[in-house]
Amino acid sequence: MKVTTREWIEKAEADYVSAGREYRARNRPNFDAACFFAQQCIEKYLKGRLAEAGCAIPKTHDLSVLLDSVVAFEPLWEAARSRMETLTSYAVLFRYPGESATRALAKTALADARWVRSMMRSAMRLRGR
Repeated sequence: MKVTTREWIEKAEADYVSAGREYRARNRPNFDAACFFAQQCIEKYLKGRLAEAGCAIPKTHDLSVLLDSVVAFEPLWEAARSRMETLTSYAVLFRYPGESATRALAKTALADARWVRSMMRSAMRLRGR
């Protein structure tokens, strides 16, 4: 695995941990951040896979756009498109006043990210959880 790919994956894993921590916090949980970090995790896995393939990495938070570039060499990832489309909105939706995530929404975002992450890690032959 390329060094750059490993760096993307390390960043993705840090975001995955942060999403769970924000969701589970007993004192002042931040559901907005949990949703944001769930999206960021998947974005960074997609960008890591593009890096591994030697492709240019677009500057976008749109997971569908990134997936469009990845499916050429990971066609099975298409199965996650609907989950990625949902997660895409969390890149900006809750970061500014006017909208706030609920516990239920954050739980769903984490479940979607967990499912997509698991599929990606398996395809990339990454060990562990």
